[in-house]
Amino acid sequence: MDVKVNWHGRLTFTGTADSGFEVPLGTEPKVGGDDDGFRPMELMALSIAGCTAMDVISIMIKKRQDVTDFEVKVHTEQAEKHPKVFTIAKIEYIFSGHDIDEAAAVRSIELSAIRYCPAQGMLAKIMPFDLRYQIYEDLGDGERKLVTTGKCLLPDA
Repeated sequence: MDVKVNWHGRLTFTGTADSGFEVPLGTEPKVGGDDDGFRPMELMALSIAGCTAMDVISIMIKKRQDVTDFEVKVHTEQAEKHPKVFTIAKIEYIFSGHDIDEAAAVRSIELSAIRYCPAQGMLAKIMPFDLRYQIYEDLGDGERKLVTTGKCLLPDA
């Protein structure tokens, strides 16, 4: 994989990768930026969310789960001092659908965490992950009812 960033002045960049897509990078004015793009650490957190979300939903589809809506939220905490690395990532998987099997959801999250998601696999070597889920029954017309919540406890690697 090859990626690059091109500088556009001050702290404004455009990032591109082999896929050909572009992403704006920037930072806040208090550190010399123009508030005109993703912060690099935001992209790292977004890569965790995107990586595990793609794994989990594809596994749920293979398990023939009737998922009508799916969201993954990632909250990271950073060290106070530079280089201000992530110290923990809390991932919340939110499923909505019809008769979603909790065991299928949990297994999908586990498989992503321990086998398929390279972003999570790589970063788990240096920081802890807290994996939680919520399952809702889709009642239609944008309404839903909470069925269950839980935490995934992964086996020690």
